[in-house]
Amino acid sequence: MASRKLNGTVIVTYRCNARCTMCNRYKAPSRPEDEIGIDTIKKLPKMYFTNITGGEPFIREDLKDIVRELYKHSDRIVISTNGYFTERIIDLCREFPQIGIRISIEGLEKTNNEIRGLENGFRRGYETLKELRAMGMKDVGFGMTVQDRNAPDLVPLYRISEEMGMEFATASLHNSFYFVEAKNIIHDRPMVAANFEALVNELLKSSSPKKWFRAYFNHGLINYIYGQPRLLPCDMSFDTFFIDPYSDVMPCNGTKDKLVMGNLNRQDWDELWSSPEAEKVRAAVRKCDRQCWMIGSVSPAMHKYIWNPAWWVLRHKLRPGKKYSMYEIPVVRDYRDGKVTKDQLDALSTCDRSAVANDGLKK
Repeated sequence: MASRKLNGTVIVTYRCNARCTMCNRYKAPSRPEDEIGIDTIKKLPKMYFTNITGGEPFIREDLKDIVRELYKHSDRIVISTNGYFTERIIDLCREFPQIGIRISIEGLEKTNNEIRGLENGFRRGYETLKELRAMGMKDVGFGMTVQDRNAPDLVPLYRISEEMGMEFATASLHNSFYFVEAKNIIHDRPMVAANFEALVNELLKSSSPKKWFRAYFNHGLINYIYGQPRLLPCDMSFDTFFIDPYSDVMPCNGTKDKLVMGNLNRQDWDELWSSPEAEKVRAAVRKCDRQCWMIGSVSPAMHKYIWNPAWWVLRHKLRPGKKYSMYEIPVVRDYRDGKVTKDQLDALSTCDRSAVANDGLKK
C-alpha cells in the first residue's frame, strides 16, 4: 500500500492572520516550536500531488525550505493562501515558477473583507494574483467557500477569474475539527443552489473538458448542500492523507473529531501507514456519515471512478440548448414541492448548535 504514490496535504501551521467568520482556527493556533519541520517532511512518501495549507502557510518563514524538500517527494505542489503576504509569495514563486497558488477570495471586495476579516484583503489577494500572472505564472487562481452571504458573488467572481485566465476552485460552507467549528449552516439552500446552478451552466458552456468536470464537482456541491449521500465513494486514508502541524497523520480535515493514524515525528512512514491505528482509522472512514464533498477527497475519486463524472458530462454536453437544472437532484424537487422540510434538511447537515469548541479534539 505504501509503495504507490499518494495524494497528500501538509498543514504547515495553524497560525493565521485572517479572522474568517466560518473558521475559528485562529483562536487555536499552533506554536512555532511545535510545527512540522524539515526532518519530518523528509519522511513523507512519494506523492503525485501535494497541497500546502494552514492556517496561513506564508506565516512560516521557512516555507521555501519546506517547498524545496517537498519537491523531492511530489510531482505537483499547490499552496492555498489568503494572498496577503504578497512579497513572500512572489519571492517563493521566483524560485518555484512551476508551483500552483490558490488565493482564497470569498466574493467581491465588500463581501470578501467582511467574511475574511482582513482589511484590504480582497485588494491584497487580487493584486497578488495580478503580479503572479505578470510574472508568467500559469497555475494560479481563486478559491471560494460559498455560503448564504457570498453566493450571489459566485458567478461574478468566476467571470473575473476567466478574464484573468485563472483557475477557479469552489467549496461549500462546512464544519469540522480543522475549522474548530460545528455551527456553520446554509440557511437558504435554494438561493445558494441556484447560484451554483448558474456556475455549472457557465462551466458547461466552456470548450474546456476540465471545466466540464468542474461542473460535475459543483453539481455535487448542490447535492451536499441538501445533505445527500456523496456521488462518489470516499477513499481518504487509503490513497490520500493529511498531516497537521504537530506531525499527526490523518485521513482528512473534514471529520467531527480529529482521527490520527500515527505521528511522523515518532514513526517512519511505512510503519505508520501500515499500523493498527491506521487500520482503525480506515474502518472509521468506511463508516463515516458526513458526506463531505471537498476537492481534497473528490478530485482523487473523480480520477479513480472516472466513468461516473464522465457519463454525467456526456449526458449534459449532448443536450444542446438545454441547461443544467438543480432540480435534476430529487431532494431539490422534493423540497420545492413541500415533501421535505427545512428542519429535515438541517438534520442532515453537520451543524450542531449545542457544540462546544474544544480545538476539534474529543475530550
